[in-house]
Amino acid sequence: MELAELVGLRPVPAGGVLVTLTRRCPLRCAHCSTGSGPEVREEPGAVALERFVASFTAADRPEVMLLTGGEPLLRPALVASLARAARAAGTRTALLSGMFFARSGGGLPGPVARAVRTLDHFSASLDLPHEREVPRAAVFRAVRAVRELGVAVSFHLTGTGPDDPYLADVTADIDRTFGGTVPSLVNDIRPFGRAAASWAGAARPVPDGGGALPCAMAAWPVVAFDGTVLACCNQDAVDRRPVPPHLLLGHVGRDDWAAVRERTLGSPLLRLVRTVGPAHLRERFSPGTPAGSYCGDCHRLGALPEVTAAADALAAGAAGALLDLTAARRQREQGPVALVRRHGCAAYAELVTAGPGTGRQPRTAAEGARS
Repeated sequence: MELAELVGLRPVPAGGVLVTLTRRCPLRCAHCSTGSGPEVREEPGAVALERFVASFTAADRPEVMLLTGGEPLLRPALVASLARAARAAGTRTALLSGMFFARSGGGLPGPVARAVRTLDHFSASLDLPHEREVPRAAVFRAVRAVRELGVAVSFHLTGTGPDDPYLADVTADIDRTFGGTVPSLVNDIRPFGRAAASWAGAARPVPDGGGALPCAMAAWPVVAFDGTVLACCNQDAVDRRPVPPHLLLGHVGRDDWAAVRERTLGSPLLRLVRTVGPAHLRERFSPGTPAGSYCGDCHRLGALPEVTAAADALAAGAAGALLDLTAARRQREQGPVALVRRHGCAAYAELVTAGPGTGRQPRTAAEGARS
C-alpha cells in the first residue's frame, strides 16, 4: 500500500481508523505534538484493542488501520497481533514510527522486524528535532531494511513552513538517496503538545467569510491513549476530557467497530463538518458566536443548539448520508496532492505521489509552491 493510496482514503468516512497504541516514546523531541516521552505510561489495554480489531469483518471493516503513538513499536507483539487480525478481515495496516530502534546503527531488532513484516505500509518520522535523537543516516538505513522486507515505505516530515531550509535539504536528500522512489508526507509543526510552548505557531485560521471548507480529518475514527474513540485527530480534541459530545464515538473497552462506524456515518453534525466545515456552520447558523480557529470552531459546535438543530434538519436521514458521501467522493477524486495542499505543507504536496515506477524528478520547494 503506497502513501498516495493511504492519503487518498483520508476523506472517506470510516474509510480508516487511527489507533494510538501508547503515549510512551524513548525520544524527547522538542516539537512532539502528543507530549510523549520515556516516562509516560498512558496507553489503551491490549485486550480491549484486540477485541475491537477482531470485530472487523469482511462485510464491515475500515479499509486501513493506522497505528501510531507515542512510539507504537514499543508494543511490537501487539502491532503484529492487531495487523494479523485486521488482515484476516481485509483491512490493511500502516504504522508511523519515530525510529528509536535505528539509533544503534545496526539492522532491525528481532521484535521490530517481526512486527514490520505484518504491515502493509511503514512511515518513518524525520525532522530536525528527530535528527537530534536519531541520525538521518541511521533512519535511511533502517528504512532500506524495512523496504527489503517487502513493505512499502514513506517519510513523514515536519518543518516550520515552505521556506524552511531543513525541508529543502531533507527532501532533496531523500530524492538522492532513494532515487525519487520513496514518497513523503510533509506537514508544518503545529502548536500542540510540547510544540505549543517551544514553537511560535498559529492555529489553523478560519477562512474569510466562513466559506465552506470540508474537514477530511473528521472522517476516520481515532482511538485515543485512554481507549476513547473520537471523530477527530486534532491533538487538542484527542487529549481533551470531557470530549465534546459530537466528537465522542465510543470506547474500545465497550464498543465494536460496527457501533463506531454507525456513529461516524450517522451523525448529522459530523456529516456537515465533513461537507462544509465547522467555520461555515458557525457563521451561517450561529452568526453571533465569535470566530475562533478552524478546529476551535468545531470543538464548540455541539454546545451551539442552533447549529445542532440546523444539522438535524439538513443532514439527517438518507439525504444527509448522500450529501456526506458525495462530498467525500469529490475530495477523493481531487486526489492526495490536493488533500495535502489543504491539510499539510502545500509547497511539498506532490511528494506524496512519489513511489516505484512514478519516474518523479526531484523538485525544489520553490517549484512546489508554484505548482
